Amino acid sequence: MACSYVLTPNPTKLNLSFAPADLDAPSPSSSVSFTNTKQRRRKLSTNSVSDTPTLLNSPNYPSPNPIIPEKDTSRWNPLQRAASAALDFAETALLRRERSKPLPKTVDPRHQISGNYAPVPEQSVKSSLSVDGKIPECIDGVYLRNGANPLFEPVSGHHLFDGDGMVHAVKITNGDASYSCRFTETERLVQEKQLGSPIFPKAIGELHGHSGIARLMLFYARGLFGLLNHKNGTGVANAGLVYFHDRLLAMSEDDLPYQVRVTDNGDLETIGRFDFDGQLSSAMIAHPKIDPETKELFALSYDVVKKPYLKYFRFSPEGEKSPDVEIPLASPTMMHDFAITENFVVIPDQQVVFKLSDMFLGKSPVKYDGEKISRFGILPRNAKDASEMVWVESPETFCFHLWNAWESPETNEVVVIGSCMTPADSIFNECDEQLNSVLSEIRLNLKTGKSTRRTIIPGSVQMNLEAGMVNRNLLGRKTRYAYLAIAEPWPKVSGFAKVDLSTGEVKNHFYGGKKYGGEPFFLPRGLESDGEDDGYIMSFVHDEESWESELHIVNAVTLELEATVKLPSRVPYGFHGTFVNSADMLNQA
Repeated sequence: MACSYVLTPNPTKLNLSFAPADLDAPSPSSSVSFTNTKQRRRKLSTNSVSDTPTLLNSPNYPSPNPIIPEKDTSRWNPLQRAASAALDFAETALLRRERSKPLPKTVDPRHQISGNYAPVPEQSVKSSLSVDGKIPECIDGVYLRNGANPLFEPVSGHHLFDGDGMVHAVKITNGDASYSCRFTETERLVQEKQLGSPIFPKAIGELHGHSGIARLMLFYARGLFGLLNHKNGTGVANAGLVYFHDRLLAMSEDDLPYQVRVTDNGDLETIGRFDFDGQLSSAMIAHPKIDPETKELFALSYDVVKKPYLKYFRFSPEGEKSPDVEIPLASPTMMHDFAITENFVVIPDQQVVFKLSDMFLGKSPVKYDGEKISRFGILPRNAKDASEMVWVESPETFCFHLWNAWESPETNEVVVIGSCMTPADSIFNECDEQLNSVLSEIRLNLKTGKSTRRTIIPGSVQMNLEAGMVNRNLLGRKTRYAYLAIAEPWPKVSGFAKVDLSTGEVKNHFYGGKKYGGEPFFLPRGLESDGEDDGYIMSFVHDEESWESELHIVNAVTLELEATVKLPSRVPYGFHGTFVNSADMLNQA
């Protein structure tokens, strides 16, 4: 059954001038910051001038007569001005039609970006932050985490994943900590700032049904008349972060990565869209893998419109790209993550697919295909084509994330560790069925072509585990531990679990009270690390009672809190992070 337990924060906490709603007055750290109304424009001090009514400024949908914001037409010729006026008129009619019907909670911004999912303004560097406890001496560098942070208030449907990318950074040197956060200046964001409104279609929130087709037509028509440029990418760069080839890259799977530079004082600046010196011409997913020994980077690219629907490639440590390996798929498939072993890449071909033709039937193009059998493809890492691919079926398996994989030569198997999510399309399509994310071991037999799957954690202590990692120094090798976010109550993260993947033993660290966090990032103690779990867990944590945010540093062996860095402003719940040590910071390209 294709349905969803809705990925929403608690809508009862939504207050659009500030959050949470039960406070009497907003504090400086609790502002919900959009570029739209005059009041909010004063707070943000941007070039945006949109006065479009939005779906967030009242309990009910706004007036059925939305106003398209004025644009600076001085640089346009008469034909462009006429085209812009006509297209704006058409968009006004489209918005009026859209607002005559209720939105599903999966794309209703009043649910998707309420509470601590609401956006914040950029923050310049704040130094000498207050620290409770002692930051371990081995932590020397910058912890960074990506997330979705829409600059403009949505005027229509909006999914959490649609927001503009914002990177939050805590730089630590000799026990002293500083904080900053900046938008990744994507081509999309730069143009929307210039145009004064969210003119680029939102891939999940808006591109569904007949209105999605209309939005695409308006978008490409604006491009045809030179009112915007869609040829340099439309991505938001809000999901993943990786440090590779002397560059920090911010990624989402709908575009090329963007290079972001960490300055000497811990600030962030966008260098631009990065194509590896002209070698990369297609989008790259947000979860590339770096082999800890060879230092190669492995990646996938998927296309939802034309074949080949999937490509695999890799980069040498010097940034030299391999030729693409085209992976034959019957239909475009969501490919958010994959895994590597010492000799193979492990590629999931699962049941969440893209069917653009369904938009003509008034449906979402993202769907659960119940007739498709999930499978994993095992391909040699140095393959030149897909002829060596071995496919192993794993029915009713959908892993949004894969935590690790390794080879078991004695059994001719590849072992995959992932969180199996049901319903499979739970993040995108709405129903009331409860979501479950179960940590699982999937064994793929290369000789027999069969698979097995077992639940790692005993049923008596079963919990939703999503977002996390293993010790990345052992990526692609057999690991004992995984550190995973406890997504309870879904989708909030009340703590993290340290799971013994062999025995199923679980040790939990809870943030306590009304504190919630995100992905637990494991940082090894250093070259002298004694054991796989010798290191620290770093995570942003937000207190929904005091409405303050912190960076927690937890001993990964004992799960005891070592240090808490008090942050100067609210950090929304977000996605994935990384750590760049001080030596790498000095060597940035």
